[in-house]
Amino acid sequence: MLFMGTERGRRDAGPAAGMLAGKVAVVTGGANGIGRACCERFAEEGADIVVADILDEAGIDTIAAVEKKGRRAAYMHADASSPTDNETVMQHAVDLFGGIDILVTAAGIATADYRSDQPAAFAKRAAKHAREQPDPMRRFTELRLADWQKVLDVNLTGTLLAVQAASRVMLDLGRRGSIITIASIAAKHPEAGAPAYSVSKAGVWMLTKYAARVLGPAGIRVNAIGPGFIETNMTAVVRGLPDLEERLLSDVPLGRMGTAREVADAALFLASQQSSYFTGEMLHPDGGFYTD
Repeated sequence: MLFMGTERGRRDAGPAAGMLAGKVAVVTGGANGIGRACCERFAEEGADIVVADILDEAGIDTIAAVEKKGRRAAYMHADASSPTDNETVMQHAVDLFGGIDILVTAAGIATADYRSDQPAAFAKRAAKHAREQPDPMRRFTELRLADWQKVLDVNLTGTLLAVQAASRVMLDLGRRGSIITIASIAAKHPEAGAPAYSVSKAGVWMLTKYAARVLGPAGIRVNAIGPGFIETNMTAVVRGLPDLEERLLSDVPLGRMGTAREVADAALFLASQQSSYFTGEMLHPDGGFYTD
């Protein structure tokens, strides 16, 4: 199911200025959180944006925010774990804006029942689950296969599908693009996330390195961002439990959560020519979590 919001996405924008002037960016999971922050930040630097998400109302809000910054934008309802949807999103970018220069894979879930548009409900369910099963060993050994698979389908397989589809377009058009995957500090530190989430993000990190090696000869750079604890709907459960938040932030030298905008600034660096000799790397906007 395709959404344009309006035909606004087809209008010509004025001359672009900024670090991404004339570029086209596709952002999966662009309806809110880190994904939306990347859409807005990239638009400020001259990029036109295709937003892919399953949250239609929030996605259309994002394209409105991009258009207010003077850039063209389009939205597509897309399931990150669907090969067909990923192919259609990338073709949509070509048909509307002429190609793809930048991909950000921000689509992701914390648990199988997570929805980023329902942070309060998610926090309530997570707190209830923790109270009912406080033993982490039991929570691990009783993790349901279906819940494990759902998280990997969205976070890891969804990243693979988006990277494949976008890189095919870049190769076909001869564009030296930049692909930015959103991993996590949980990719390297198991206590920073639930089992399926941590494993999925570790997979994203290895996928990033693999893709960087095979796509590098074509001039396509592939890098990851491993955010720390960021103020998004996904961390609402942490912010709703003061004891847990205090314990987690005790490992963060800067003593606070980061913002989605701060992650988007890191993504902007990787998307721009300022990082022209970066590939196969992971940047950590994490307040110093990794200082060892």
